[in-house]
Amino acid sequence: MSEPLVEELNAEVLDQEQSSQPGEEAGGALEAQLEQMKGERDQMKDRLARLQAEFDNFRKRQVQERQDARDYTVTSTVEPFLGVMDNFQLALKADGTAEQLRAGVELILKQMEDALKGLSVVPVETIGAQFDPRVHEALGSIETVEFPDHQVMEEIRKGYKIREKLLRPALVRIASNTAQVQD
Repeated sequence: MSEPLVEELNAEVLDQEQSSQPGEEAGGALEAQLEQMKGERDQMKDRLARLQAEFDNFRKRQVQERQDARDYTVTSTVEPFLGVMDNFQLALKADGTAEQLRAGVELILKQMEDALKGLSVVPVETIGAQFDPRVHEALGSIETVEFPDHQVMEEIRKGYKIREKLLRPALVRIASNTAQVQD
């Protein structure tokens, strides 16, 4: 119940008090009605206070649940990459040959790719695919007669999708086959 409604009830009670007629019967009935209205007003005030408290608790609970969901999302996203970081730190401490370090970094890269796959992040198909401006960004072209025009020849930077949504496009160089263009 809102504050204006409480004030309206109070005004109605005062009006009835002022318009009362003398006499014990009328006075007693008005007194009873006044007491009844004051009781209803007090119940409404109590109900309003409880509803406001309930709403405040609901709002606080919602804020906490959203924060918990964010924390869970961050935790489940970061956790697979902690092992990758550990392996990079071990690689930096290693005293191996260049070939051993390269093999170690390749294993770490494989671990990173597996972590991304676990999050439904997959690389965009590039080399050998037909250029698609929705998932590829052409950085240049390579003159050739061996490959079809606009076929992706070289990947400069991998592109990634999460399910069907593009996270970032792949930077590629595409074939420019002048023989096919003239036909």
